[in-house]
Amino acid sequence: MTANALGEAQPIGDRLRAWRHRRRLSQLELASAAQVSTRHLSFVETGRSMPSRAMVLRLAEHLDVPLRDRNLLLVAAGYAPGYAETPLPEPRMDGVRSALRQVLAAHEPAPALVVDRFWNLVDANAAAGLFLEDVAPELLRPPVNALRLSMHPDGMAGRIANLGEWRAHMIGRVRRHVALTADAALTSLYRELRDYPGPRADVAAEPDGGEVLVPLRLRADGRDLAFITTIATFGTPLDVTVAELAIEAFYPADAATTAFLRERAAAADGAPV
Repeated sequence: MTANALGEAQPIGDRLRAWRHRRRLSQLELASAAQVSTRHLSFVETGRSMPSRAMVLRLAEHLDVPLRDRNLLLVAAGYAPGYAETPLPEPRMDGVRSALRQVLAAHEPAPALVVDRFWNLVDANAAAGLFLEDVAPELLRPPVNALRLSMHPDGMAGRIANLGEWRAHMIGRVRRHVALTADAALTSLYRELRDYPGPRADVAAEPDGGEVLVPLRLRADGRDLAFITTIATFGTPLDVTVAELAIEAFYPADAATTAFLRERAAAADGAPV
């Protein structure tokens, strides 16, 4: 729920009510969780009462509002933003960058990448180069979007064996993020991805073999590879930039993929395979 989506002048009460509706909570449920009176919450939402800074932050916490949007709530209530948004190249982010690089390096020879809230590529390890092969040059112009890269017809889509299943899985993730954030730019990306030609993304294909996870099945160098993925984020971040970073790690789902990654890494290092 960005300023562009809502308008800079939207009152704090309207913003809080919109977040409460998005989380499908009644005034009674939110008031009970935040330990405030239902009457006071009603007054805040209708503009009859202005919440304190502490009240804004307490309600935002119970509504699970992203840090970026908590700042918007504070500003709408007449307070200064409570969370910094520090560009990643800044010196004070040295520790964050170092931690990211350590995680990426430790995941070799399997691919891993860091993305922002729009899935724009922030960093990646050398093994992630596997995903960039035979991709149209325009998709590699910064900012490189990992979702666009994987699902665009001129990206990885032609090499993904289970494209319908993978599209349904990934677009479902984006749809859930849109529901959580109401971000206009993310909504636009979702519509773009959904409208790419190819298997329908609104109906998930049945996984082969009764998997409990949706794998990425990728063709590379004449091999059929299989990966499962995990997402990691920083715990209790107090900076908007850090809060919006995610590490996506790809793990080989079978012995053949493990062997391929080891062979590829050894060849890149010039070591005997």
